[in-house]
Amino acid sequence: MTGLDALDGLDDHALAAQLAELAGALLLAIRSEGGKEGDRQSNELLLGLLARARPDDAVLSEESADNPARLDRERVWIIDPLDGTREYGEPPREDWAVHVALALGGLPAAGAVALPAAGLVLHTGAPPASPPVAPGPIRLVVSRTRPPACVDLLRTHLDAELVPMGSAGAKAMAVARGQADVYAHSGGQYEWDSCAPVAVAAAAGLHVSRLDGSPLLYNRPDPYLPDLLICRPDLAGAVISVLRES
Repeated sequence: MTGLDALDGLDDHALAAQLAELAGALLLAIRSEGGKEGDRQSNELLLGLLARARPDDAVLSEESADNPARLDRERVWIIDPLDGTREYGEPPREDWAVHVALALGGLPAAGAVALPAAGLVLHTGAPPASPPVAPGPIRLVVSRTRPPACVDLLRTHLDAELVPMGSAGAKAMAVARGQADVYAHSGGQYEWDSCAPVAVAAAAGLHVSRLDGSPLLYNRPDPYLPDLLICRPDLAGAVISVLRES
């Protein structure tokens, strides 16, 4: 059975996982060609496979021009064909990802985050088990190059230690995998940066929201979604309180 044949008959969860895995395999094969080519080819692959597997659904992709017709659709796939282009271009770094998510009525309903260089695909069809609470200080996963403004506040008030990492998907999945406790971002993102990670994190039982605790909504006219919180449920109240009082 080929990768294309394997798409037939899949439910949305399995389809997201299969698409992320196929795009990840492609990216590994062409990694020497650089991030720009990776973005392009991964996007073309995902768009083609979605057109075959879900021809009636709309797509919002970081690498394609927006189609306002998506706003009239109940089912919209939100994809980031290569999350972490900088890290992808620095082999053998593993902290880059592929995001494939389905939003139903503006809410993440299915999703997958592939970490191809780590050989992993985390998805809503078989979400990761909630990791045990690690001893020691709270681990706050942050951008290795551009830590957002909220980081200093949380580090001070929660006495947290920083875990630098690359792409948004890699940081979110670090929480899902038990490598970190909190991922808080205030530096500006778009829907494709968070939809798939949020779907997987929520399915794994983690807290997901805006930094003020409000819901994350997708497939809006403006796909800019500036902030994000993914964390252990027991830490959500403390994190949101610190940021609200700042």
